[in-house]
Amino acid sequence: MGIRAWLSRPLANHIVKKQRRWMANGPGVQAAWREQLVTKAATTRFGKDHFFQEVKTYDEFKDAVPVRDYEDLKPYVEHILHGEHDVLWPGQPAYFAKTSGTTSGVKYIPITAESLPNHINSARDALLNYIHETGKAEFLDKKLIFLSGSPELEKKAGINIGRLSGIVNHHVPGYLRTNQLPSYETNCIDDWETKLEKIIDETIDQPMSLISGIPPWVQMYFDRIRARTGKDIKDVFPDFSLFVYGGVNFEPYRAKLYEAIGKRVDSVETYPASEGFIAYQDTQTEEGLLMLLDSGIFFEFIPVENFFDEKPKRLSIAEVEVGKNYAVIINSNAGLWGYSLGDTVKFVSINPYRILVTGRIKHFISAFGEHVIGEEIEKALQYAMQRHPEVEVTECTVAPMVAPPEGGLPYHEWLIEFATPPADAAAFAKDLDKRLTELNVYYDDLISGSILKPLVITSLPRNAFIDYMRSQGKLGGQNKVPRLSNDRKIAEGLKK
Repeated sequence: MGIRAWLSRPLANHIVKKQRRWMANGPGVQAAWREQLVTKAATTRFGKDHFFQEVKTYDEFKDAVPVRDYEDLKPYVEHILHGEHDVLWPGQPAYFAKTSGTTSGVKYIPITAESLPNHINSARDALLNYIHETGKAEFLDKKLIFLSGSPELEKKAGINIGRLSGIVNHHVPGYLRTNQLPSYETNCIDDWETKLEKIIDETIDQPMSLISGIPPWVQMYFDRIRARTGKDIKDVFPDFSLFVYGGVNFEPYRAKLYEAIGKRVDSVETYPASEGFIAYQDTQTEEGLLMLLDSGIFFEFIPVENFFDEKPKRLSIAEVEVGKNYAVIINSNAGLWGYSLGDTVKFVSINPYRILVTGRIKHFISAFGEHVIGEEIEKALQYAMQRHPEVEVTECTVAPMVAPPEGGLPYHEWLIEFATPPADAAAFAKDLDKRLTELNVYYDDLISGSILKPLVITSLPRNAFIDYMRSQGKLGGQNKVPRLSNDRKIAEGLKK
């Protein structure tokens, strides 16, 4: 056993003991964080605007801080980007995580010196929980790969800006730097095709033991290795024993990934977001991800059915119930207040608090990590119809095609019922795809990186949507087919 594996075990014991203390008193720990966050931010611009000096109880907090999305937060972010201090949190952020927006385009999510450990330590602790439970630590002595975005950063108002995965890459502990792959230079390559080939060059003859990344990107990495070597991953990397993933639903990829590997390997699921590291899999034997209640975030939960109410019901961790779907709201030492993540979760346990990520509060597609929302579909369709004025669309919906029956790269399938079809269907599809890449930076990355091929249009016969709704018993009233979904249930129903 190497020095890293040997040292990791007492550290894992320490972290798990500390974790168990706060797991035993989740509501108390969360109440303490709320009080601490409000006190610390009382003299900021946001704290003064929302009378934090007068906030003592949770009810007073809810009265003072409305639920918001990025658009509501954006004016405060603009103050920071213009050089102002003490806006959302004392001082200035250490970083802005650059992520895809909705109506605003790019979003800049603050990461402060106080909130950075939430991202760094949570990723570390997920692995330490695995080591503590299984006793398996030898993977730390071999090579580890983290498929991530570029670590290159830009500056704005003196603040470093980049993708979250690239920011985190700068804070990989020193004791792991010497066995981390790919190299910094390779990680900085923008073009995914070029970057992937360089990653393979650097890893193919190395003793890879841990591989981490979003499942579709890892799948492409595996596919390229198999094409180059003619071997299963277990034969190329006989030491590969642990897969760490997050970002998208793993289930559509599980069978294909294990087929590529050629054997079962252990896995650890994580729930990171630019806004904060929310949860991780702390055990191999229980369902769900442990909610991180002692990591600088005060969580709130809104029952999904109440989310769009004028004044939605907000619950603390002490008030949640098993089996119900909630929208996640966070308040954090990054300076996010009443901030809706857009995600929905369901508790599978409240002793301790473990969750499943069940989806988004609005319809979306993120089968490949693209986070495409209905508004972006609408805008792309509007743009293409303006470019092709002869076109009339009765209805449409979009679904991911993860494993195309015809082979090749996956794609988004647009199922459209035309009243008047385009004179040039290929040009219409091209304009749809062009606009969607402009609206969504993640989708653009996937297209330009050849993870996805451009969208495919399937033209449906007249009354296809009406017939589908009738078959579902939902014809009439306010029922309608969603503009997009993250699975193929609706798409396959329409195609029947």
